[in-house]
Amino acid sequence: MPVKLQGPRRGRMSMTSLIDVIFLLLLFFMLTSTFSKFGEVELMAAGKAAAADDRQKLFVTLGAKDLPLHGQSVDLGRIADLVRSQPQDSRGHLVLISPDAEASSQRLVDLLAALRQVEKLQTVVLG
Repeated sequence: MPVKLQGPRRGRMSMTSLIDVIFLLLLFFMLTSTFSKFGEVELMAAGKAAAADDRQKLFVTLGAKDLPLHGQSVDLGRIADLVRSQPQDSRGHLVLISPDAEASSQRLVDLLAALRQVEKLQTVVLG
């Protein structure tokens, strides 16, 4: 009687179910994760003043390309240093920002982020 030395044959494993599981995991992680970090920008709109504010006021006109501080064009990277160098009282500075029609919202956010470095600073966006 002949003896079979060969073991049982293995069938082919189906990859269809594995691909479905990988697709579901990918879909789950894409829907539950956050791809960008959200930040907040504090804005204070101009309104009626309750009392006279005698703080040092700085006027910035925000344009599409230029950024004048009291009429003199400055660089966005240096504006925080220029605001710090202005004379102030114990309550700090009040920066009035007037955006042009051509100024983008990203440029306003960049300006507010640059001014955030200055201590005791309050910003008011006009118009």
